[in-house]
Amino acid sequence: MTAELAEGAGHTPGVDHATSPLDRHLAAMLGPGAEFREGQREAVEAVLADRSRALVVQRTGWGKSLVYWIASRVRRDAGHGPTLIISPLLALMRNQIEMAARLGLRAVTIHSGNREEWTAVEERLSADEVDVLLISPERLANQDFTSRVLPSMGDIGLFVIDEAHCISDWGHDFRPDYRRIGRLLRVLPASVPVLATTATANNRVVDDVVEQLGDDVRVIRGPLARDTLRLDAIDLADQAERLAWLAEQIPRLPGSGVVYCLTIADTERVTGWLRSRDIDARAYSGPMPTNDREALEQALIGNELKALVATVALGMGFDKPDLGFVIHYQRPGSPIAYYQQVGRAGRAVERSYGILLSGREDDEIADYFLRTAFPPTVRMREILDVLEAVDDLTVTDLQRRVNLPRRQIEQALKLLEIDGAVAKSGSRWSRTAVPWEQDEQRIERVKATRKAELQQMREYVAHDGCYMEFLIRLLDDPDARPCGRCANDVGRGFSATVDPDLVQAALRFLRRDLRPIEPRRLWVDVQSGAGRKIDPANEPGFALCVYGDPGWGQEVARGKYEEHRFSQGLVNAAAGAIRDRWRPDPAPEWVTAVPSRGRASLVGDFAGALARELGLPYVECLTSTVDGAAQKEMQNSVLQLENARRKVGLIEDQVRPEPVLLVDDIVDSGWTLTVAGALLRASGSGPVYPFALAIAGQRDA
Repeated sequence: MTAELAEGAGHTPGVDHATSPLDRHLAAMLGPGAEFREGQREAVEAVLADRSRALVVQRTGWGKSLVYWIASRVRRDAGHGPTLIISPLLALMRNQIEMAARLGLRAVTIHSGNREEWTAVEERLSADEVDVLLISPERLANQDFTSRVLPSMGDIGLFVIDEAHCISDWGHDFRPDYRRIGRLLRVLPASVPVLATTATANNRVVDDVVEQLGDDVRVIRGPLARDTLRLDAIDLADQAERLAWLAEQIPRLPGSGVVYCLTIADTERVTGWLRSRDIDARAYSGPMPTNDREALEQALIGNELKALVATVALGMGFDKPDLGFVIHYQRPGSPIAYYQQVGRAGRAVERSYGILLSGREDDEIADYFLRTAFPPTVRMREILDVLEAVDDLTVTDLQRRVNLPRRQIEQALKLLEIDGAVAKSGSRWSRTAVPWEQDEQRIERVKATRKAELQQMREYVAHDGCYMEFLIRLLDDPDARPCGRCANDVGRGFSATVDPDLVQAALRFLRRDLRPIEPRRLWVDVQSGAGRKIDPANEPGFALCVYGDPGWGQEVARGKYEEHRFSQGLVNAAAGAIRDRWRPDPAPEWVTAVPSRGRASLVGDFAGALARELGLPYVECLTSTVDGAAQKEMQNSVLQLENARRKVGLIEDQVRPEPVLLVDDIVDSGWTLTVAGALLRASGSGPVYPFALAIAGQRDA
């Protein structure tokens, strides 16, 4: 035991000081009589040892943050500098600050969401009035922070890397900015203790993290089994069956819980269905405003709703000890991801449930995520070639020159910057003199590993032994054994059959579940990237379904690519949706359509039939060229707009002045409808109401 640990310097009011410093600090955090869990004291002592670097791998809810809070208190009491914590999520930071306050630690954050507080935080750091600084890994990419703010902390007393599996691209949640931590570790004095923590790491991830932490890293691992969690897995391929199952079973489950979905569209669909069955559910996803997400998190924590239907945006950092259930509407991509998510349930209750549903779209979505996990090397080289030819470009400039989604361009630039191949100044990028080669073999190994993990999840669903043992064995838990609690161990689980009437009700819901088409409000200036108001913009519109989904989505797919005509059933459904549910006001008085490239009659025939069903005239006034690429091949907003402008034309003397229903088959970026609507309005039409048979499925979180 070090001198710091033995002497401690802090005195916490109301605590028995006859006990050791660690026990006093534990009591201050958790109350009188609190005891360390197995391995916690050992972990604190390991952190406080001289020249220590430690990796703690313990199950969710074990109390890893307690280790670094107590270590921070001891280090500060001994006169060392503040603790620096790298934490991946704002929600995690909010919880952390509350925990720190119990030990009298003054914790602050610097992140993109509290810019108005930065000056005050920097002044407090300079005055040594801060005990703990929490930042996201992305903050290490900010040159001003690393060159000016970080040195103002003085000597770092303890360096903590939370959710350390994010360092490893073998893990399920690799974040490139975590790679920047390696640079900081190399310049950190050897006397500064380093602690990395995670709940989700198998041997491969542990080895990778240890290699990046440096020499003489002590690994502290504990058993991963959760004795309050009952696992089950049910194969219900059809979405209507899964919706029916949720409506039937959620009211019977204890407390409140989480339903995880792989796509944003599914969170909205599942939420709408559950609410239609009088189940208090809310949708949660990454693009929502921060304040809205925080309000939903607090509502779930306060048991003010039955279920939060979420993407993986509700991930690391969310803590509700009495969560009664975690249900997966679709199969996650890896055992590590599944363990982390299902492990949110039952941390402080005697019984909770983790139920994995599996459907036919799971593999398609997983394949999409796998294909887009790494920007293609050929595209990264294109970015480098562009920057060598034309220096000092923005992301929008690159969108015009490289056919990649903006998100992937930004990801590629981040990876290239970490490798030193590009540099950023403000919003502009330039090529450096550093040569660059992609480690193709490593990427292929990572992809192969992820494909193997997908197969492991398929095997988990079909497994007839202990689910918990199967899961934690895949995480290389040396103590893996049958849990005696999961559905297979006790010989009974949740029913895999669903009331047929409820399934039919779910199918009717899917067929009535209109998807909004939000109008674009700004043109993208292809030269400057600035936005210019679209005036007048299209009216809000709707799509009948999500492409390929049950209900109408599969029929749209058959009509487009197999039968080369859209059925009368789709015509009737679209007309009914427009008349009975949408009811645009003022009502359209004529119909026109976006012509199909290469099959001019496909959308036109459907729009004509729809117009007849609605009792409206159909007017062919929009034209389309067949030259160039299909719109769906354009992968970012700048190229999509340029392509739409090249391809869509207008016969001006055919345009009528009344409100118009503008019909397309499948809408993705929305730029074709936007350009067509702008042409119609410029030629004197009334309000433009976009309608599509389907929207392309959303794959982000």
